[in-house]
Amino acid sequence: MNTTNFPEAIRIPPGFWEGLRQLGIVPSALARQARLPLDIDAAPFVTTAQYFAIWQAYAELAGDIAQGIVKLATAFETAQYPPTVLAPYHARDYREALVRMARYKQLCPPESLSIAEEGERCVIDLNWQCAGESGPPLLAGITLAFLLELGRRGTGKPLTARLVEFSQSMGDTRVLEAYFGCPVRTGASRNRLTLRRRDLELPFSSYNEELLDILTPALDHLLVERRSGRTVAETVIRIMKRRLSEGGLDIRSVAKELGMSDRTLQRRLADEQASFKQLLTQARREQARAFLADPSLDIKEVAFLIGYEDQNSFYRAFRLWEGDTPANWRLAHAGRTSIGRGGIVARRVGAADGARSKNVGGGG
Repeated sequence: MNTTNFPEAIRIPPGFWEGLRQLGIVPSALARQARLPLDIDAAPFVTTAQYFAIWQAYAELAGDIAQGIVKLATAFETAQYPPTVLAPYHARDYREALVRMARYKQLCPPESLSIAEEGERCVIDLNWQCAGESGPPLLAGITLAFLLELGRRGTGKPLTARLVEFSQSMGDTRVLEAYFGCPVRTGASRNRLTLRRRDLELPFSSYNEELLDILTPALDHLLVERRSGRTVAETVIRIMKRRLSEGGLDIRSVAKELGMSDRTLQRRLADEQASFKQLLTQARREQARAFLADPSLDIKEVAFLIGYEDQNSFYRAFRLWEGDTPANWRLAHAGRTSIGRGGIVARRVGAADGARSKNVGGGG
């Protein structure tokens, strides 16, 4: 298994490619311009270099950077928003939307956002996660334009900015000034969008509390996992271990918790030379060893805790894993575990009671 961590792979949302098609740009033509594989639009993830090349190629095909920014920002359909943008779009108000956008932007390298409210202004700075490397000008432009577009679509009002600053040349700035509704400066020391602070109070007509209750835990969990530098497979195993006793543990439910489709999760695991079935076996084996190390847990209960309602199925599986019965393995390894008993007991709360209610528990 390779050690490619989450932040090193960049996912381009399908809405980007659909937006290009609406603008009359065929993805294969953009790929050819960027000197990338012609089926790059089908790739689940790209490298930072490929990502920058794609945006640079779009700028070249668009002709004028400013025109390219405005056309794509307005062509991107809300129905095509990925989960990291759906959460901000369905926020309670513009302020919450921007805070969510900055938070979940950490899941979408190589850009990052910082927000500060100062007096009557709200200042949003765009930074690059790649040390010493700046992204294409058009990418900086579309990122800031989309922040305003988010407010316009969420509130249903024709919001304008106070000031927009870019560190590089952006083509016909008159086009950008017409779009942002404010002066646009180039050659600045930063890429910055300045909004009116009072606009942050505006409620979103797209507010959806129920959807946020679904999206927020999944995205926050994914953010924690990515910050830890774990691979996708490692993250999946952690989820599996936590949910083994729940039943119904399949790739779709795990993918949902990660905020992605089951097909995407399959591709991510394949990239790491892993499969869902293999990881499930690994999670069960590791948890079986951990639970058997706790002498207060009977073997039938261990079987339930790792997802087996049929004790015989657990016995057969354990023999394949360890070449011995659970009881013999427990005797041979008594006292050798380094796993704290307190952690095991904590994991049992609720699940163990459920096991007994199903008559799965008993003497071992």
